[in-house]
Amino acid sequence: MNKGKIGIGIIGAGNIAQNAHIPAFLKQDNVAVTAISDINLERARDVAQKHGIEQVVKDFNELVLLDEVDAVSICTGNSVHESATLAAANAGKHILCEKPMAMNVAEAESMLKAVKENGVTFMMGFVNRFRADSKVIADLKDAGKFGEVYYGKCAWMRRRGTPLGWFTNLAKSGGGPVIDIGVHAIDLTWYFMGRPKPVSVSAVTYDKIGNYKTKGIGRWVALDAEDIVFETEDSAAGLIRFENGASMTFDVSWAINSKNTNFYSQIYGSKAGARINPLEIYGEEENYLMDSTPFVYEENAFENQTGHFIKCLREGKEPICPVEDGYQVQKMLNGIYDSARLGREISF
Repeated sequence: MNKGKIGIGIIGAGNIAQNAHIPAFLKQDNVAVTAISDINLERARDVAQKHGIEQVVKDFNELVLLDEVDAVSICTGNSVHESATLAAANAGKHILCEKPMAMNVAEAESMLKAVKENGVTFMMGFVNRFRADSKVIADLKDAGKFGEVYYGKCAWMRRRGTPLGWFTNLAKSGGGPVIDIGVHAIDLTWYFMGRPKPVSVSAVTYDKIGNYKTKGIGRWVALDAEDIVFETEDSAAGLIRFENGASMTFDVSWAINSKNTNFYSQIYGSKAGARINPLEIYGEEENYLMDSTPFVYEENAFENQTGHFIKCLREGKEPICPVEDGYQVQKMLNGIYDSARLGREISF
């Protein structure tokens, strides 16, 4: 693998595979997308023809046994992440898995165990860690520019942005905006904070809007959008506490009666603070308060993510989004749902 081409098998031929993962892999040197699987075989064939992928199968259990597949990219709905990971790990294939890691903590534990027992590389698709502006904050954090990062807050508030399809079906998604877009904001802020161990969460969720009929707006529609049901939350908010005394607050929604709030993440340190969207640093220079805006070129985060995955495979290094991070984030996500259901703070 170190010298020759790395063969990638794509599990799931939906939107994220077609628009993000496959194009990103095709940009990498000495990498070939060699196989694709999807329960909709016709869709898999169409995608394969478009991108020159030779092997097409319906069952990912067949794909992971192909000799020309060295690693897989799991681009399915949430309910398939565990089974696809177990199949790939047991076949000795390396894994890039879309967020969230799983439907629940029990599945995430099963995945972590399989990855460790089989000695394969597993990388979570926490793509926002690979944004150009995110890399600036991570570098400054590692250099100690923020001092002790003791508080973070994040949000992604859509006024009317509930997707149609499996996303609102609990049996297929495991949750609503918390597990769909909240995972991005929560993970990135936790990453900026140094990935402290979560110890408790207090949260609320609301399902007051559901299948709205608002005119004049567009909606994301999954490729599998039959038998639509609305069983998930519309919005959520809460507080996560960490073992080192730090804490994080979050607000997320697919639908809420408020102005749209672009995804943002902000951290507060003893020396300085920072946020993205927009990228700003809040500090002091010569005892004067000073705000600064580092200059960065816009980059394709999916291409950066994929390039990092391939580099880790070639060099035998652990990804910056290892399986343990996926597990800890899954604990936070499901802790939010548990706290909201029980109406109290819960400990992990």
